[in-house]
Amino acid sequence: MIEGMVIAGIATGANDGYIYVRAEYPKAVARLTLAIEQATELGLLGDNILGTNFSFKMHINRGAGAFVCGEGSALTASIEGKRGMPRTKPPRTVEHGLFDKPTVLNNVETYANVSTIINKGSEWFKKIGTENSTGTKTFALTGNIQNAGLIEVPMGTTLREVIFDIGGGVRDGGEFKAVQIGGPSGGCLTEEHFDLPLDFDSLSKVGAIIGSGGLVVMDQKTCMVEVARFFMDFTQKESCGKCVPCREGTKRMLEILNRIVDGKGEDGDIELLKELGEAISKTALCGLGKTAAGPVLSTIKYFENEYKAHIYDKKCPAGACQKLKTITIDPELCKGCSKCARNCPVNAIKGEIKKPFVIDQKLCIKCGACLSNCPFKAIKEM
Repeated sequence: MIEGMVIAGIATGANDGYIYVRAEYPKAVARLTLAIEQATELGLLGDNILGTNFSFKMHINRGAGAFVCGEGSALTASIEGKRGMPRTKPPRTVEHGLFDKPTVLNNVETYANVSTIINKGSEWFKKIGTENSTGTKTFALTGNIQNAGLIEVPMGTTLREVIFDIGGGVRDGGEFKAVQIGGPSGGCLTEEHFDLPLDFDSLSKVGAIIGSGGLVVMDQKTCMVEVARFFMDFTQKESCGKCVPCREGTKRMLEILNRIVDGKGEDGDIELLKELGEAISKTALCGLGKTAAGPVLSTIKYFENEYKAHIYDKKCPAGACQKLKTITIDPELCKGCSKCARNCPVNAIKGEIKKPFVIDQKLCIKCGACLSNCPFKAIKEM
């Protein structure tokens, strides 16, 4: 990566390179610092590199953990010591970037490929991947998967190969349900996409993105409405608040999703989520806002029945949403020991000793204290 940045400096006439890395990654910062020090000692960085008139210095900037700083103009503002917020374009970063100078902004993988392409040639590189998505891609494989970790595969590798050949399939013999691709702003893919090539064009056609390369595998015990709510909660918190569509729109969407998983969904919620999601995608200022509704819109597209079950039946098909669970006592198994009642924090369990006890569903908060305290396994969760 450092070599690629030096080459980019030579090509553009730049004398300074900046690496922006989240402060939460101290190991990465330590390794980058050591690599820069070693390259400087060898004369590959600094003044008059290898006896030439070209000088190139590298700087590490630690980000404060703002997700929005993945956007180019927000990133440059952060390096300058300002609040990381995107701005309208034009002008683009290549015209007015860091410190109002023309700036070449690329990600780690791009710079890491540069020296190899120069050494082996562009034709060699084009043989890897697909026609419009050349080279390899690094994915972070995680979730309900046997072999979690970082993988590097040629662009165009299918989802089936990644999940089952490399990842080893779903963990603990579970059944595959979906995979979230592209990070918090990505979309969900299902088993109908197993043979979909993982490249820019193919994913774009199904409403998904490669993004940062995150792949979160989910099994049948995963609630897709909660998945959408979780990612919307993250995106809403990470919104810089500069533009109204993202600031207010994501907040409204999160409010609706919170109601749905709490069992308070209403008729029309699905349609309103779609309307808000499409409006935010079209009108938000930066990439964060434009892709924020991705997880919601894709889960509605492929798992709308789960949304309907939450809203109309007040049930979570995956049995994952705590407030939609029903806890009951089997009168055939209950011995009337009262241990469940004594451990209930809200006094929702009533009964007489040596007779079956009953749970008042209006008072029950679904905390599970009774489940863990029943010695006769008479309490069931549905």
